[in-house]
Amino acid sequence: MAQVVHTLPEGPPVLGITVLGDKVYVLRWKERDQVEVYNVNTYRLKPCLTVPNARIFVDMTSCEHHRCVYIGDNDDECVHRLSVEGAVTRWDVNDKPWGLSVNASHNVLVTCPYVRKIKEFRSHGDLLREIRLPDDIINPYHAIETRSGHYIVCHGCPGEAFHRVCKIKLDGRNTVHSHGGQPGSDTGQYRVPAHLAVDNNEFVFVADFNNRRVKLLSPTLDYRRQVVSRNELKWKPTQLCLDVHRRCLYVADNEIKNVEVTAGRVVVFSI
Repeated sequence: MAQVVHTLPEGPPVLGITVLGDKVYVLRWKERDQVEVYNVNTYRLKPCLTVPNARIFVDMTSCEHHRCVYIGDNDDECVHRLSVEGAVTRWDVNDKPWGLSVNASHNVLVTCPYVRKIKEFRSHGDLLREIRLPDDIINPYHAIETRSGHYIVCHGCPGEAFHRVCKIKLDGRNTVHSHGGQPGSDTGQYRVPAHLAVDNNEFVFVADFNNRRVKLLSPTLDYRRQVVSRNELKWKPTQLCLDVHRRCLYVADNEIKNVEVTAGRVVVFSI
């Protein structure tokens, strides 16, 4: 089981977490200063960043190569790009985005649940390709490309028949492995697998939203263990960020009332 090493302050809902260099970026839902910036070692709060003309945030990721942070905006169907030098730009997705990740080629993967696609963009928004997911993957939340040439995808909204994590070939046509099935609380089940993180050995961390836990799967998506239990969370896990160099897992722990996200915090675990 992972050990709690720090908890960032409670406040507005946390809609994304990422680590870039020696800083932790925490995306919150508010009108200004939406991106809180913390020192990765001391967790001391640094000057915040404002995303102008933002609407509805859904996720955040970052790229060491391009030295920037990406933020998905579901309402405006776009991605905001914040460079470490302070420049803020945006580019269109032309579908409603949800989960974001960056692959080994330093491109941005945007998961678009309503059209069941993964879209790959260059850093400034040039569309490289679109991958349509298999028919049984409905409402995918998040996708990560592995170095061995697959996508790891999680899917399963409340009320749907299947809640799973799948490993899919890069052409999107074939599912190689899967974990989960009908929703439930057993070790082989999920109740909304909401977000993913993958380490350098392709072990997969899964935020199991309504079961209030984080699970660890092998590279072939076999269940290994529970990493974070409901006892270590105050609310529900919605986003993950894995710092492989410092061996820290950041978990967005959000309060949900009447389907609305009302408050949040980030819990830092040593793994």
